[in-house]
Amino acid sequence: MSAKIGIVDTTFSKVNMGEIALNEIRDNFPNITVTRKTVPGVKDLPVACKIMLEKEDCDACIALGMPGGQEIDRQCAHEASQGIIQAQLMTNKHIIEVFIHEDEASDEKDLYNITVDRCRKHAKNAAYLTTKPEILVKNAGQGLRQGRENAGPIN
Repeated sequence: MSAKIGIVDTTFSKVNMGEIALNEIRDNFPNITVTRKTVPGVKDLPVACKIMLEKEDCDACIALGMPGGQEIDRQCAHEASQGIIQAQLMTNKHIIEVFIHEDEASDEKDLYNITVDRCRKHAKNAAYLTTKPEILVKNAGQGLRQGRENAGPIN
Protein backbone atom coordinates (compact mmCIF):
# COMPACT_ATOMS: atom_id res chain seq x y z
CA MET A 1 0.00 0.00 0.00
CA SER A 2 1.32 3.45 -0.85
CA ALA A 3 0.84 6.59 1.19
CA LYS A 4 1.94 10.21 1.36
CA ILE A 5 3.43 11.55 4.58
CA GLY A 6 4.16 15.19 5.30
CA ILE A 7 7.15 16.12 7.42
CA VAL A 8 7.28 19.52 9.09
CA ASP A 9 10.29 20.59 11.13
CA THR A 10 11.61 23.86 12.55
CA THR A 11 14.60 26.14 12.20
CA PHE A 12 14.63 26.45 16.03
CA SER A 13 15.76 22.84 16.47
CA LYS A 14 19.47 22.21 17.08
CA VAL A 15 19.30 19.00 14.99
CA ASN A 16 17.98 18.55 11.46
CA MET A 17 15.05 16.43 12.62
CA GLY A 18 13.24 16.55 9.28
CA GLU A 19 16.19 15.01 7.47
CA ILE A 20 16.37 12.15 9.99
CA ALA A 21 12.66 11.34 9.57
CA LEU A 22 12.79 11.76 5.80
CA ASN A 23 15.77 9.41 5.45
CA GLU A 24 14.18 6.81 7.73
CA ILE A 25 11.06 6.65 5.58
CA ARG A 26 12.89 6.78 2.24
CA ASP A 27 15.35 4.06 3.32
CA ASN A 28 12.73 1.67 4.71
CA PHE A 29 9.41 2.42 3.00
CA PRO A 30 9.95 2.90 -0.75
CA ASN A 31 6.20 2.99 -1.47
CA ILE A 32 5.67 6.07 0.69
CA THR A 33 5.93 9.52 -0.85
CA VAL A 34 7.32 12.17 1.48
CA THR A 35 6.92 15.91 1.28
CA ARG A 36 8.67 18.31 3.64
CA LYS A 37 8.29 21.85 4.93
CA THR A 38 10.27 23.81 7.48
CA VAL A 39 8.78 26.51 9.71
CA PRO A 40 10.41 28.83 12.27
CA GLY A 41 9.15 27.31 15.53
CA VAL A 42 6.87 24.79 17.21
CA LYS A 43 3.82 27.04 17.27
CA ASP A 44 4.00 27.16 13.46
CA LEU A 45 3.76 23.36 13.16
CA PRO A 46 -0.04 22.92 13.47
CA VAL A 47 -1.03 25.09 10.52
CA ALA A 48 1.78 23.77 8.33
CA CYS A 49 0.65 20.20 9.03
CA LYS A 50 -3.00 21.11 8.42
CA ILE A 51 -2.08 22.64 5.05
CA MET A 52 -0.14 19.50 4.09
CA LEU A 53 -3.04 17.26 5.09
CA GLU A 54 -5.69 19.30 3.29
CA LYS A 55 -3.99 20.98 0.34
CA GLU A 56 -1.15 18.57 -0.37
CA ASP A 57 -3.27 15.47 0.24
CA CYS A 58 -0.97 13.86 2.80
CA ASP A 59 -2.34 10.81 4.60
CA ALA A 60 -0.53 11.77 7.82
CA CYS A 61 2.07 14.23 9.06
CA ILE A 62 5.02 14.22 11.39
CA ALA A 63 5.49 17.44 13.38
CA LEU A 64 9.09 17.74 14.61
CA GLY A 65 10.27 20.33 17.11
CA MET A 66 12.87 20.97 19.79
CA PRO A 67 11.57 23.33 22.45
CA GLY A 68 14.20 24.95 24.63
CA GLY A 69 14.72 24.25 28.30
CA GLN A 70 13.03 27.33 29.76
CA GLU A 71 9.54 27.45 31.25
CA ILE A 72 8.33 29.65 28.37
CA ASP A 73 9.52 26.95 25.94
CA ARG A 74 7.44 24.34 27.77
CA GLN A 75 4.43 26.66 27.55
CA CYS A 76 4.97 27.20 23.81
CA ALA A 77 5.32 23.43 23.31
CA HIS A 78 2.05 22.86 25.17
CA GLU A 79 0.29 25.44 23.02
CA ALA A 80 1.73 23.84 19.88
CA SER A 81 0.53 20.43 21.08
CA GLN A 82 -2.97 21.79 21.54
CA GLY A 83 -2.87 23.18 17.99
CA ILE A 84 -1.64 19.86 16.64
CA ILE A 85 -4.50 18.03 18.35
CA GLN A 86 -6.98 20.54 16.96
CA ALA A 87 -5.54 20.14 13.44
CA GLN A 88 -5.94 16.36 13.72
CA LEU A 89 -9.56 16.70 14.76
CA MET A 90 -10.28 19.22 11.98
CA THR A 91 -8.76 17.00 9.27
CA ASN A 92 -9.54 13.53 10.66
CA LYS A 93 -5.91 12.62 9.97
CA HIS A 94 -3.00 11.79 12.24
CA ILE A 95 -0.17 14.15 13.07
CA ILE A 96 2.61 12.39 14.95
CA GLU A 97 4.07 14.96 17.35
CA VAL A 98 7.80 14.51 17.87
CA PHE A 99 9.11 16.97 20.42
CA ILE A 100 12.48 16.72 22.12
CA HIS A 101 12.86 19.13 25.01
CA GLU A 102 16.41 20.36 25.44
CA ASP A 103 16.27 19.73 29.18
CA GLU A 104 15.46 16.03 28.89
CA ALA A 105 19.10 15.25 28.04
CA SER A 106 22.18 15.26 30.24
CA ASP A 107 24.41 16.85 27.56
CA GLU A 108 24.46 17.65 23.83
CA LYS A 109 25.56 14.12 22.84
CA ASP A 110 22.63 12.67 24.81
CA LEU A 111 20.29 15.25 23.24
CA TYR A 112 21.48 14.25 19.76
CA ASN A 113 21.03 10.53 20.49
CA ILE A 114 17.53 11.05 21.90
CA THR A 115 16.64 13.13 18.85
CA VAL A 116 17.85 10.60 16.30
CA ASP A 117 16.16 7.68 18.06
CA ARG A 118 12.84 9.49 18.54
CA CYS A 119 12.74 10.84 14.97
CA ARG A 120 13.50 7.45 13.44
CA LYS A 121 11.02 5.53 15.58
CA HIS A 122 8.21 8.01 15.05
CA ALA A 123 8.89 8.11 11.31
CA LYS A 124 8.37 4.35 11.33
CA ASN A 125 5.22 4.80 13.43
CA ALA A 126 3.82 7.22 10.85
CA ALA A 127 4.65 4.79 8.06
CA TYR A 128 2.98 1.89 9.88
CA LEU A 129 -0.03 4.03 10.76
CA THR A 130 -0.63 4.84 7.10
CA THR A 131 0.36 1.56 5.42
CA LYS A 132 0.56 -1.32 7.93
CA PRO A 133 -1.54 -0.52 11.01
CA GLU A 134 -1.56 -4.20 11.94
CA ILE A 135 2.07 -3.82 13.04
CA LEU A 136 1.01 -1.26 15.62
CA VAL A 137 -1.71 -3.62 16.86
CA LYS A 138 0.90 -6.38 17.16
CA ASN A 139 3.10 -4.06 19.26
CA ALA A 140 0.32 -2.94 21.62
CA GLY A 141 1.32 -3.18 25.26
CA GLN A 142 5.00 -3.81 24.55
CA GLY A 143 6.34 -0.75 26.37
CA LEU A 144 7.95 0.65 23.24
CA ARG A 145 9.66 4.01 23.73
CA GLN A 146 10.90 6.71 21.38
CA GLY A 147 14.11 8.46 22.39
CA ARG A 148 15.24 5.92 24.99
CA GLU A 149 15.43 2.18 25.45
CA ASN A 150 12.13 0.32 25.37
CA ALA A 151 10.56 -0.28 28.78
CA GLY A 152 9.17 -3.67 27.81
CA PRO A 153 5.82 -5.19 28.77
CA ILE A 154 4.66 -6.06 32.27
CA ASN A 155 3.83 -9.76 32.37
